Amino acid sequence: MKVIKIFNIDNEKKLALVNTLIFALIAAVLYFALPSVLNYPPNSTDNSFQIEIVGITYTTQFIIIISILLVLLYIALRFIYSKMSLSEEKLKNTEYIRKLRKKSFNYPYMMLLFEIFVPTIIIAILLFAFNTEAELVLRITTVVFSFSAVFAIFSYMLSKKFFSNRLTATAELANNEVTGVRLPLYHKLLIQILPLFLYSFVLILLISMSLMTKEKGDLLYHFYRQELLSRFDQDTVYDISEVETILNSIEFKSEGDHAVIISASSGEVYYSPEKLNDFFIKYTLNFYDETEGYTYEYYGQNREGAVIKINTNMGECYVGIRYFVFGNNFVVPFILIAFLLILINCVFILYIGRDLSNDINSVIDGMKHISNSDDVINANKLPITSNDEIGDLTASFNEIQTLTKTYVDQLHSSQETLMESERLASLGQLIGGIAHNLKTPIMSISGALEGLSGLIKEYEDSIDDPEVNSQDHHDIAKDMSEWVSKIKDYTEYMSDIITAVKGQAVTLSETTAVHFTLDELVKRVDILMKHELKNALIYLNISMKTDEHTVINGEINSLVQVINNMISNAIQAYNGEKNKNIELILESDNKNVYIRVKDYASGMPQNVQDKLFKEMITTKGKNGTGLGLYMSYSTIKAHFNGDITFESEVGKGTTFTIILPL
Repeated sequence: MKVIKIFNIDNEKKLALVNTLIFALIAAVLYFALPSVLNYPPNSTDNSFQIEIVGITYTTQFIIIISILLVLLYIALRFIYSKMSLSEEKLKNTEYIRKLRKKSFNYPYMMLLFEIFVPTIIIAILLFAFNTEAELVLRITTVVFSFSAVFAIFSYMLSKKFFSNRLTATAELANNEVTGVRLPLYHKLLIQILPLFLYSFVLILLISMSLMTKEKGDLLYHFYRQELLSRFDQDTVYDISEVETILNSIEFKSEGDHAVIISASSGEVYYSPEKLNDFFIKYTLNFYDETEGYTYEYYGQNREGAVIKINTNMGECYVGIRYFVFGNNFVVPFILIAFLLILINCVFILYIGRDLSNDINSVIDGMKHISNSDDVINANKLPITSNDEIGDLTASFNEIQTLTKTYVDQLHSSQETLMESERLASLGQLIGGIAHNLKTPIMSISGALEGLSGLIKEYEDSIDDPEVNSQDHHDIAKDMSEWVSKIKDYTEYMSDIITAVKGQAVTLSETTAVHFTLDELVKRVDILMKHELKNALIYLNISMKTDEHTVINGEINSLVQVINNMISNAIQAYNGEKNKNIELILESDNKNVYIRVKDYASGMPQNVQDKLFKEMITTKGKNGTGLGLYMSYSTIKAHFNGDITFESEVGKGTTFTIILPL
């Protein structure tokens, strides 16, 4: 559990500090490993000898370099992490969130490469500043490179959680938008695995070379020292020229090996085909007894020496052989082979990554096919093509698809029940208006009948009346015709009411695709909403800005219910205010018909707008369920292949637009 907690740090300062401490621990390991890996000569570090040769001890030099790196690292990490804070003020800034998410996607991989190469480059620069030989700088930076890869891996593990938390915290605010440079999975895999591989490979390479150098150096040392001891007598005083002849008679094991003669008192070189550096001379003078004549060229070099002390006409001298442990003819092919192996492994990693990516893409493609399919439920299941986690993912998705079919079937059943309940609820609201709507024409018909009765009686009384002429009969017939015409209008109006109410009483399952005109649609809406509008003292202004004979494909009663629901919502949006207006506007273009229901009430708050059509939400409190508008949206989508949009501004009103394809 403690290990898990370490990798869940979300505080910028703590994260930068922990990263720096990890770097310090790795540097401590490097401090002890570096001399061994590079085969530093015995007795050559942290003493007066090293100060005389280099001017500074290994420990002092190491502490200075690492301290500089630690400070720079902490400052850099603090700067990076501080730019990614999650303060409430910054989270209100859309542009800041976009940049934050872009950084959170890209930075883990950028930092991984940064932490591998930058410390290596800085150390190389500092080593050159300490006048370190180029060959040694190359060897040291190679070791540092491998240890930097280890640090980069740990830092990546720490920082990835930090960046993931940023993405999680801003996901909803940014609508889960993916920003930044998109890296394929196999590229990410290469970036993540390659540092560990390089560390392992380089370290094994260096250790192998170190062991081989040590073993070969020891073999050559024992061979040459034995040759020297067999050819020189410790009690004999030799002439320098004679010593030179004897040394050159020894069989050298490589082309670069050669004899050396050094004064044991002054360090003057009496003989050497190649120039000897101070390290070789002074190391021989200082540590001959401790190393039994095993001497070295420099720190981490592949040139060593085997010497013995003899008496000459120039005084005591160190005579021996300076030899190559590994020459360029070996190192260069070794490096080329190493590079080739790294390249092969990179190709192999990319192949594995691409193979894994292809498996995942097959699942993604299958999901896209299903999501884009018109018949999602009956879409083909994804084929299982691997017997690993990807195969498990595919199988799980197929199971989810099966469960989804079951749930969708249940939802369809529930939807029909809910829509029928909503329809019945609407009918309940219409019942109060039906009586009022029918009462007026019935009273009018009753009055017309009384008028007709009077005319009939008048006509009967006029029969055989000599004073009644033909014009009187025509006048009576004309009055009777007018009353009959009025009765006809009233009965047609009653028929429209009955037809409209009957249509709303028909269940969805009984409706079929038919055609209707905009005029028929408006007529039914006007009839069914008249009573509710009159009771609320709200005026419905109908604007027909297109051909009233425009034909719509679909079931008229479903669309009437949707429009009535919107008008009812608009009435309720006024919260009991009187003498307000609602606009019903019908327009069209070459592709669609647009039916707009517009009110001038208080509008909808933003939290309601965000959830509208996505879930059942209402602003009516306990008096509403949000079902009507939610089901209206479903009806327009499913039965008319259309859409509903809205515009709302708090304090100014709301406009709903029904879009129906022609």
